[in-house]
Amino acid sequence: MTEVHSSSVVHSSAELGKDVKIGPFCDIGPHVVLGDGVEVMSHAVIAGHTSIGARSKLYPFTALGLAPQHLKYQGEPSRLEIGSDVVIREHVTMHPGTKIDKMLTKVGNGGYFMAGSHVAHDCIVGDDVVFANGATIGGHVTVGDRVIMGGLAAVHQWVRVGRNAFVGGMSGVGDDIIPFGSVLGSRAHLTGLNIVGLKRNGYGREDVHTLRQAYRMLFASEGTFAERMADVTEMFPETPLVGEILDFIRAGSDRALCTPRNGRAA
Repeated sequence: MTEVHSSSVVHSSAELGKDVKIGPFCDIGPHVVLGDGVEVMSHAVIAGHTSIGARSKLYPFTALGLAPQHLKYQGEPSRLEIGSDVVIREHVTMHPGTKIDKMLTKVGNGGYFMAGSHVAHDCIVGDDVVFANGATIGGHVTVGDRVIMGGLAAVHQWVRVGRNAFVGGMSGVGDDIIPFGSVLGSRAHLTGLNIVGLKRNGYGREDVHTLRQAYRMLFASEGTFAERMADVTEMFPETPLVGEILDFIRAGSDRALCTPRNGRAA
């Protein structure tokens, strides 16, 4: 049975699924959709064209779907879509898209967003991510599945963060991070592969060994980067994990690629 505290304001046009729980002093706007079993604790604000998937849990003082922090936003009916089984802790903010990009911000399933973390406009965030306290991504950022963002880390606008990457605490990320990469630093540089994340997600010794070989070849000091890309492609023609890294690099973006500090593999 759906339960709404008497002190909360829920617009009559909002759509609430089965067994939704809304605590005291919450404000739920007219275009909000809450899936079955969503729990919204006290003092949360959910506005705009925002949908939240089943069994997600919002802690006190979260603010979702309010106007993007963008000077060109003019009230267009952009959307914020949040998946199922997402945990959103205190003071987390997530904003909808804008007309200069996708008109959509999308957050996948199973994410854990710790206190004070932020997802800006037009971002696409994958499944099972972890954003530690104060972690922030700027507008138009793409974050792959199972990425971990350390506390107070920040990602520049338009950056891509590949699947299973790790961003160390207090890092400032200005460049694209390859899948399975690990970065650290006030101007973040690639420090190697996210070995802990690979093991936790079930990748075996052979997978890790292959990725290490490919990583060392890609960021070696000999030859041009294009030549090293060609060498890795030839050496690992049927290796999906290596192919994922190569495809990520080939896809490119407006940002540079995050590399080791000395230009060589660790």
